[in-house]
Amino acid sequence: MPTVAQTIVAALAAEETSHVFCVPGESYLAVLDALYDAQKDIALITCRHEAAAANMAEAYGKLRGRAGVAMVTRGPGATHASIGIHTAFQDSTPLVMFVGDVGTDMIGREAFQEIDYGRYFGSFAKGVIALDRPERAGELVARAFALARSGRPGPVVVTLPEDLLLAEAQPALARPAQPAEPSPDAGAIGRLAQMLETAQRPVLWLGGPGWTAEDRANAATFAQRANVPVVTAWRRKAHFDNGHSHYAGELGLGANPKLVERVKDADLIVALGTRLGEVTSLGYTLPAVPEPQQTLVHIHPDADTLTDVRRPALAIQSSSRLAAHALAELGYMLDGSARASWVEDARRDYETWMQPTQVQAGVNMAAVIAVLDTALPDETVFTNGAGNFAAWLHRFHQHRHVGTQLAPTSGAMGYGVPAAIAAALLTGGRSVCVAGDGDFLMSGSELATAVRYGAKTLFVVVDNGQLGTIRMHQEREFAGRQSGTALTNPDFAAYAESFGIPGFTVTDTKAFSDVLDQALAAPGPALICCRTDPAEIAPGRRLG
Repeated sequence: MPTVAQTIVAALAAEETSHVFCVPGESYLAVLDALYDAQKDIALITCRHEAAAANMAEAYGKLRGRAGVAMVTRGPGATHASIGIHTAFQDSTPLVMFVGDVGTDMIGREAFQEIDYGRYFGSFAKGVIALDRPERAGELVARAFALARSGRPGPVVVTLPEDLLLAEAQPALARPAQPAEPSPDAGAIGRLAQMLETAQRPVLWLGGPGWTAEDRANAATFAQRANVPVVTAWRRKAHFDNGHSHYAGELGLGANPKLVERVKDADLIVALGTRLGEVTSLGYTLPAVPEPQQTLVHIHPDADTLTDVRRPALAIQSSSRLAAHALAELGYMLDGSARASWVEDARRDYETWMQPTQVQAGVNMAAVIAVLDTALPDETVFTNGAGNFAAWLHRFHQHRHVGTQLAPTSGAMGYGVPAAIAAALLTGGRSVCVAGDGDFLMSGSELATAVRYGAKTLFVVVDNGQLGTIRMHQEREFAGRQSGTALTNPDFAAYAESFGIPGFTVTDTKAFSDVLDQALAAPGPALICCRTDPAEIAPGRRLG
């Protein structure tokens, strides 16, 4: 009979898990030993911080559409990792995190590093499962993966009492459970067709997890046939080809004011996959809560999400995949020729918004993003964490393929570095992380991970010597009184070189292209630090 630890690893293999991201701990040494025997099929990636391990697993979930796997030890290990669990929750990303726990004879005594994981993770994990029955180990692990992927996907935490990992267990289930996939009913699609026939200013709003190239193609078919402009939710810009004639832009922080006005003026909003959260909906004002001012058709796989904040005119419980397919079929039945100018004007506004902004001093990040777009393949995965620096990336980078954007809708700093490393390892190609100086150093130690595993990641660090987002809000609320937002930074190029990574510093925008060529010539990771003017706080906006 296999041990519990061996059953866990067999369950990972059944789930077709290719990578496990961890920080080792003595509380789950038996699982690490079982992974030793599976190393031909499952790569074990050792990170330098548990938050990075969880963020890499979250990136895996976004890219693969299957649950990413993280492993950490109890107490401090689990709490360090919790930021990645929160991101997976808010981003609706499937993830399973295994936590080595105290032995069963110690539970409830406040043993060394003991935590009540149900209470700690209860508000931002889909479930917390204690693997406390050795004979049910395979069943419980399979349940965790099924829960992570079902309905609205999200993170599940599995605790592993240390003293049970070498106990005998039943073999793992031979095949993983396939979560039920809700589909739109014909009656709902019929009602939507009637709404579209009379709508003069409709908008298709895409978001949510798990999008594939097929889903994107179906959404494009519908948009073209019905002649509907397409907008994407915040940090879901890669859900639609940004070069498509019907793409109108992204809603969220730093959105195009003309796009905001256009969506306000829409008489029909078809929201597919997005939960229309606070940032995407501009503080729950677009569509308004609880009664939207526009006719809202909300399509989402989770029934509670459809009605927990707003009262849509039509709520359709469906996966994005099946709903996009139904919309594509519906598109062939519609005549949207009368809406041609509505679509053309939306696209024109977007193209105007895409024109690079200028700066008075320092490196112009709008120009940097344009150079990156030209130099790198369209399939390149771009990542970021949180900060005003991301506004340049989100606004000016053009996503042409699905799965090329990894960005936390949770607004978590420190996400971009580990996510980019995971992307490079999973795709085998080059990934790009754009990070602010504050954002980068929250996970900069993972450069060691990039070197160890040969991740071909380009790190672009935007160095303005401050926490820009907070500084911007501080100047608005308390003008001229900078407090707590200034940073003392290292020489980022030298920092990279201390890991054996080629490092470069750019102080003049015109020099970036040549430096990029040198960085891309490196066989592994490389770093470019761009020195920007602290006053250039956002695209087209200066402090003071």
